[in-house]
Amino acid sequence: MSLLVPAPGTVLSHDIADYPDGIVLPVDKPYRWTSADVIRKVKFAAIKHFHKKNLKVGHAGTLDPLATGVLLVCIGPACKRAQEFQDHDKEYEAVVRFGATTPSYDLEKEVDRTFPCGHVTEEAVRAVLPAFIGTQEQVAPLFSAKSVDGVRAYEMARKMYRNAQKGIVDPDFDAAALETLHHSTITLHEVELLDFREASVSGDRVGGDSEDALGTASSRIHVADTSSLGLPEARIRIACSKGTYIRAFARDLGEALGSGAHLGGLIRTKTGTFCLEEALSLQEALSLLAE
Repeated sequence: MSLLVPAPGTVLSHDIADYPDGIVLPVDKPYRWTSADVIRKVKFAAIKHFHKKNLKVGHAGTLDPLATGVLLVCIGPACKRAQEFQDHDKEYEAVVRFGATTPSYDLEKEVDRTFPCGHVTEEAVRAVLPAFIGTQEQVAPLFSAKSVDGVRAYEMARKMYRNAQKGIVDPDFDAAALETLHHSTITLHEVELLDFREASVSGDRVGGDSEDALGTASSRIHVADTSSLGLPEARIRIACSKGTYIRAFARDLGEALGSGAHLGGLIRTKTGTFCLEEALSLQEALSLLAE
């Protein structure tokens, strides 16, 4: 057999050797689950299913905890192709909320500043979006998975954030090293406004499975509630290259409109040829690996 992308209800052999190219599970990552949460859950089930303790399981491109959508889970030899899958173009549906910013550019942190946003209209958003299409340099969010000298940026950022909350100046924090994050070349192929609302009335959650359905330590993932601020928001489809941070796009869009902005919700609808419509729920993925 070649690389397997099983459909719901597929009966899998209990011998991983029957899949010499490995298995790829396109999973719709649940809301408030980290990508690592999903991998741990699938790996535990896969080890039991295939009776192989040293079985490799990984993902091809992380998704933020508050994002949902296509997460490619690679099992066995398919892990060798994880970088190949990660390099594919992606497509997202994002909710960008105007008039407030957060340190993480999404809802994992509370609002730190508010801005005038009465001038942010559907027409204004449509007018600036074409300028974002094309190849450009993007400043990555400080709270990101990018590495600086082997240390994840979010590890440094969260340490700095905690110390700042306590009024502590961290002499070991390497701000200069983080400047290397400011030079990511990305390409936005398409940017399309799908909807615009004068005030946020939909709540902060956008799509995905229930975070409680299968049990995980999702309570540690904070979600700020900005719905009471009555901020205008835009729902935008973005087709882009690998390495694009949609949180950074939200920040830049707010600045382009003379306001602030943050990401109110995010769904990855496509990665390479894998579409959300064909993705498995986490429960369906685990059912394939049932004893």
